[in-house]
Amino acid sequence: MRQSIIHIALLVRDYDEAIAFYTRKLGFSLLEDTAQPEQHKRWVVVAPPGGMGATLLLARAATPEQERFVGDQAGGRVFLFLRTDDFWRDYQSLQERGVRFVREPRQAEYGIVAVFEDLYGNRWDLVELMLGHPLADR
Repeated sequence: MRQSIIHIALLVRDYDEAIAFYTRKLGFSLLEDTAQPEQHKRWVVVAPPGGMGATLLLARAATPEQERFVGDQAGGRVFLFLRTDDFWRDYQSLQERGVRFVREPRQAEYGIVAVFEDLYGNRWDLVELMLGHPLADR
């Protein structure tokens, strides 16, 4: 049996501002933006460059309860992990594009990592795994 996670739903306030952030600031590709008028929503999918893993489904908050979780989907913890093959290249590039890092780079037992926030405040790890790490070849 072979299974994988294909999408991770990320609550957003507005489709267009989220698309702009993920494509311009993070350099993601817009893979799909399809109107679903019968449900008053859009199916918006973005992915990191060269990404072969899960994609993000940008899901506009549709209720007051959902709106409360925009930017805090993990209760203040790091929510998503953006793996890179060159930490310093991507760290510098993200800083130049105005991405806000809330924890400076540090060497950890698994690799090098820094924490940044998306436009809503969700926390992300930017991480380059060390050679030999069990996930380094995935």
